[in-house]
Amino acid sequence: MSAIEKIQDQLSRNNVVLYMKGTPDFPQCGFSGRVVQLLQASNARYAYVNILEDAELRETLKQYSNWPTYPQLYVKGELIGGCDIISDLYSKGELQALVAAETV
Repeated sequence: MSAIEKIQDQLSRNNVVLYMKGTPDFPQCGFSGRVVQLLQASNARYAYVNILEDAELRETLKQYSNWPTYPQLYVKGELIGGCDIISDLYSKGELQALVAAETV
């Protein structure tokens, strides 16, 4: 399976996907940790992918999303954004509404 096929499979199988550095229990960067906190505070059910475990996936996702940094949050296959955008959505109450109806 190519990296693009992996990404498409992950996004099709999960309504909410966080591509992050590390895991929710052990984030490997502050930005990934912050997004995990915001998702948890929003009671979101989500899948995650540790992009540090797969260099090909990590590089391909940047091209796929046309977004150069991590974390990257997707809802229903659509890129929502990174830490700054997610923080802004949370502060406006929009993140909670966006993920409230979604399940893994």
